[in-house]
Amino acid sequence: MFQGDVTQIRINQQSVGLIGLKQVMEEMAQEYAERRDDEIRTELVRRVSRRNYIPDHAKEAYGQGLLREFNKFLGRPYEEETSEGLEIKILGPGCARCDSLEREVMEVMAEMKLAGAVEHVRDIKEIASYGVMGTPALVINAKIVSVGTVPSKAKIREWLSEFA
Repeated sequence: MFQGDVTQIRINQQSVGLIGLKQVMEEMAQEYAERRDDEIRTELVRRVSRRNYIPDHAKEAYGQGLLREFNKFLGRPYEEETSEGLEIKILGPGCARCDSLEREVMEVMAEMKLAGAVEHVRDIKEIASYGVMGTPALVINAKIVSVGTVPSKAKIREWLSEFA
């Protein structure tokens, strides 16, 4: 297993890393594209469970999250899971500058004692869906606030204060 094999998704307002999700979606895309949502959910949970632990009490929530990701994968409309606090995304393939931006954001959030989810989006297709022409990019509550640079902590603090 390598790091690229883990995909982060939202389940009950928590970021969860799943091993092999991309492979499962690729395998299911053609055969399950026209099936009912309940069939897709059941099969996604079954296949993802082969390499990941999914507690029995959380299977329904995982099913909803996996279905959302499957629809996203197929390019269908989907509804993002809403979360409490800030929703922050770092867009970038995982270069030193992208990782630096992620660290800076988390440090500022800790200093300000802000609640929120920080997700580092490394998938090129998903990054492209935001329409940004450079990385790293910073997205706060679905609004792109920075592209192609690592802003100062003061600027990050200013943006987080606006959105908090």
